[in-house]
Formats: sequence, C-alpha cells, structure tokens
Amino acid sequence: MQLFYIPAIPQPFHPSGTVTLPPEESKHCIQVLRHQVGDVLQIVDGKGNWYEGQISQAKPKACEVTILSQKSDYQKLPFRLHLVVAPTKNSTRFEWLLEKATEIGVTDITPIFCQRSERPKVREDRLQKVLVAAMKQSLKAYLPTLHPAIKISKWWKQENLWNSFNKRYLAAVIEKEQHLKQQYQGGDALIMIGPEGGFTNQELEMAAEKGFERVSLGTSRLRTETAGIVACHTIHLFNQ
Repeated sequence: MQLFYIPAIPQPFHPSGTVTLPPEESKHCIQVLRHQVGDVLQIVDGKGNWYEGQISQAKPKACEVTILSQKSDYQKLPFRLHLVVAPTKNSTRFEWLLEKATEIGVTDITPIFCQRSERPKVREDRLQKVLVAAMKQSLKAYLPTLHPAIKISKWWKQENLWNSFNKRYLAAVIEKEQHLKQQYQGGDALIMIGPEGGFTNQELEMAAEKGFERVSLGTSRLRTETAGIVACHTIHLFNQ
C-alpha cells in the first residue's frame, strides 16, 4: 500500500471535499506511480487522520483528490514517548535510529548535544524528511514531533520540554543501575540517550537533580542508535 502525506488539511474536514497533494507527492503519484483520474489513494496528515480519496485531477505538480472517507486518531498510541538522543558522529546511523523509532512508535524526538557529543549540528530539514518517509512506510497516521536540536546545558532550563513527564529516565552504562524494564511499568515516558562516550559526571548529577532516574539497557555496551531502539522497544512492550 502506498501512503501519501498532506501536512495541512484543515479540521473538521467534510467528506467529499477536495485536497491537493504537495508538489513532491504529486510528482511521485502521477509521474512515478502513474496514477490516473479515478484511482483511489490513501492519505495521512501526520496528526492522526487517515483519508481515502479518489483522484479528480491528475496534475503532476498539484494532484487533486476528492476525499471519500476519514478515520480519526488512527492507531493512536495510548502513551507519549519522548526520545531525547545525542546525534551520532555518522549521520546515517542517526537517521536510521529516527527511522526505526518512528516505525516502532514515538511521539517526540529531541536531538541533544552533550559535552562528549561528536557531532555539533544536524540538518533538521533532512531529519524531518526521514520521519515522514518512515511514517508512510510503516503505515502510520501520526508524525513524531521533531523538536529543535538543543545543547544539554539549555535543555535543563527548558522545563516545559520534560517536566510534564513523571517518568523521566537517563540511560547510563553503569552496572549497578536497574534495567529500564524493572523501573518502567507503563504510561508516558521520556528517556535520554547520550553520545558514544556517555554522559559526563556533571551531566549525570544534573539529571539526578532534575528528577531523572538512571537506568540500564542491559549488560552489553550499546551504540547510541542501538540504545535508542532498545529503549523504544522496551517501553512499547509494557504498553501492548
């Protein structure tokens, strides 16, 4: 099944209304997939709405679609999951993490730059495209919110980004820490994943001061992107 994305469909939307695919989606639909007038498409808006529509005008730059039906809150997660993660030195690995986290299911993502981070910046426009592609590929109607990349020193001051989560975790490579599966029992959660070199003692102390619990993700030393996937999957298991 091919899914198309229109990010700005006004709500409430009335059946039999018409929407227009963005230029890139229109080109893919008409010139690449060779869809024609009368073909039925599946469309999402990234906000939980799933539409079925029929092509009324097959324009390669502005394909028009008449909506036939709408499903709201399609496969909505019963919890919020905010993944706060340090970008890896290899940008491809970081994009892979965001892709897989979206496929598994995550509501928010924040790239964070720590003292030991090896990558000082990210291309947020590129990351956004990765999230959209992963949403479409995994047939989801919700697009994770990509928050602006931020330095960890500023992150602690932005309490609105994390203070609403009662369950706040920081993954640390420390043997004595309990595994995430022992600490977490379901519900909204935020988890921080550090860079390859780990969090500094200063960062660990600040996290504790802000009410973040240190947790382990197992006895193996994991790459940042692997740790992110393990964390997302563990949290999902408790909410199945």
